[in-house]
Amino acid sequence: MRTSTMRRYVAVVVALLVAVGIAPALPAAADVMTFKLLTNYSQASFRSDAPLETFVGTSALEGIQGTLTVDPAKPDDARGNVRVDMNRVTTGIEKRDADMRSKNYLDTEVEANRWVTFEVQRVEVTGPLVPGKETPAKVHGILTIKQKAVPKVAEATVTYIKLTPEQVESQKRFGFTGDNLKVKAKWTATFTEHGIQVPQLLFLKVANEIQMATDLVFVRTQ
Repeated sequence: MRTSTMRRYVAVVVALLVAVGIAPALPAAADVMTFKLLTNYSQASFRSDAPLETFVGTSALEGIQGTLTVDPAKPDDARGNVRVDMNRVTTGIEKRDADMRSKNYLDTEVEANRWVTFEVQRVEVTGPLVPGKETPAKVHGILTIKQKAVPKVAEATVTYIKLTPEQVESQKRFGFTGDNLKVKAKWTATFTEHGIQVPQLLFLKVANEIQMATDLVFVRTQ
């Protein structure tokens, strides 16, 4: 068979295979989604467990802000930022809240100290996000408290919630969209690694180590 004839033959065979769906499919284009935090359904907290006293500080509603970009098929490349307004964090005792925001601790009158932030740099996760399935993950990022940035790894679970058009119609008044993510994460930090010293007088009531946790809901914006 002549070379030109052979080329035409191969071209026809490939065209037929593609037409009937036998030829290998090309990789799907990345579907990177942008999400924003749904504040009504999100919460951030920290826990101090000292010898004489345990207390929890919580923040919700407008006290938390955040954005996230992620391709559910390749969640390893996710990027995002979550920040908590420490002026809105409450521990249940007003005097303790005021002390926490004072110059001796967070000094939140300085705008740059007011926000505690976590910047997502990369995510360790096995495989894509499957709608309705809770997926374990390790979230690597930078935690900044009082302008001191420290690398952290959070143990997390991510649940991808995909709604049908009918479900979106019934849930959109609550702020939900067709694509939603629920992210739960936990990690530990210390006051001293962020340049904050707990006075010796208070070490029995305020722990240097703080256990931090988030329970966040993100909704797709585009």
